Amino acid sequence: MSHKSYKNMKYTYHIILVSALLFTSCGNPLSRSVGGEVIGEKSSSWAEPQPYGMALVSRGSIEMGPADSDSLWNIIANPKGVSVDNFWMDETEVTNSKYRQFVYWVRDSILRERFADPAYGNDETFKIKEDEYGDPIAKPYLDWRKPIPTRNLLDEEERAVHSLTTVHPLTGERGLDIYQMNYIYEWFDHTEAAKRRNRLNPNERTLNTDLTIDPTQVILISKDTAYVNDEGKPVNETIVRPLSSLYDFVHTKIVNVYPDTTVWVNDFNNAYNEPYMRMYFSHPGYNDYPVVGVTWEQATAFCDWRTRYYRMALSRNSRAIEDYRLPTEAEFEFAARNGRTENKYPWDSESTQSEKGCFMANFKPGEGNYTKDENLIPARVGSYAPNRFGIYDLAGNVAEWTSTAYSESGVADMSDVNPQYRYDAAKEDPYAAKKKVTKGGSWKDVGRFIRGDMREGEFQNQPRSYVGFRCVRTQVGFAKSKK
Repeated sequence: MSHKSYKNMKYTYHIILVSALLFTSCGNPLSRSVGGEVIGEKSSSWAEPQPYGMALVSRGSIEMGPADSDSLWNIIANPKGVSVDNFWMDETEVTNSKYRQFVYWVRDSILRERFADPAYGNDETFKIKEDEYGDPIAKPYLDWRKPIPTRNLLDEEERAVHSLTTVHPLTGERGLDIYQMNYIYEWFDHTEAAKRRNRLNPNERTLNTDLTIDPTQVILISKDTAYVNDEGKPVNETIVRPLSSLYDFVHTKIVNVYPDTTVWVNDFNNAYNEPYMRMYFSHPGYNDYPVVGVTWEQATAFCDWRTRYYRMALSRNSRAIEDYRLPTEAEFEFAARNGRTENKYPWDSESTQSEKGCFMANFKPGEGNYTKDENLIPARVGSYAPNRFGIYDLAGNVAEWTSTAYSESGVADMSDVNPQYRYDAAKEDPYAAKKKVTKGGSWKDVGRFIRGDMREGEFQNQPRSYVGFRCVRTQVGFAKSKK
């Protein structure tokens, strides 16, 4: 499948960085000195450009977690002082329009593969097989500059197009086969690879030189792997095997990326929400509304694709950037509290209404009254005022996935520097271990639960009509904190 063609893209950037280190050091070292004094190796200056649609959240510290206990809601105060570094954050939640771009990219990549497949179009021009010097490439990859034909198709090309569609058994209408919209991606687990106990050289696993190291000691590694079986079905597995190389820290995942539109029916008993099920994701009238019905796994796949999509447009010599990712719980809370401990909301007030009586967010203001804030379901992104960082809808509208694994202990077991609790649940783990933290509350929650210091847990494979997400990216370099 075409997604594998780009699986080494992340590693290419590491090679570029190493090459830069090698070749920027060439020349006469004395020509860069001042009277023989050490002045540091100089390189060209670089400032990271502001990513499109993102705002900078400047580093700072807060008392993270609820400060007040509430026996009625079973809330236990457990604040902890923490600090987070600079990061870019999407100004709004990821919209239906942006997520559809992801779905269509997956569709088009599969279609390009099939046009190049001898069983369909057999058009080799859809793949790049030679480098700029005319030498063959070991792993050919898709040529995204070549447009997909839309008219006057050959019989083989038409079969390729129809292979990605399905016919409704009742209406006879032909539409996209959503079950084929599978995205394959890989990532390298830098954290596990860096841990001393996982060093490939046994002598590096401890700094205690008094100990005798057993080079035959077996270090077991948990690794996610994925493949397509003989029946054409994607299979995700977690395997445990002895550590042998850095490839043991390369994980593979196959994720079906199409949102579950049935959440509008399954989340609400005895309600007529069928129009949302049929229209909310696909109709252009909802383009600028936050995407819902996406699992944590789908949101994570979107972040990987967004990084890949961005890097595909960069020149080979461009500076590397950090990956797009889901925010940690600490990052989201810091932004959602305006970077201030005294704030429970993204605005500087304990009230959910302004002095003029206008609601500050989309939530459930009264018993059964969702429309008091002028919205019934999620509102168009950016409908309410942003916080001081320039970020919208950090309270209400839709709750949002974070990268943090859910545990009852909350922030207590996390570091106070860039806090994060991470647990990559294996397929064989108990289902209770597969929860992730959601933050911000949603359009169906009361005012208390849209506070930035509140948290909920949701199963990572559970889509909801009230859970969406946004991306963040660690800033490269430094900036002064905003007070």
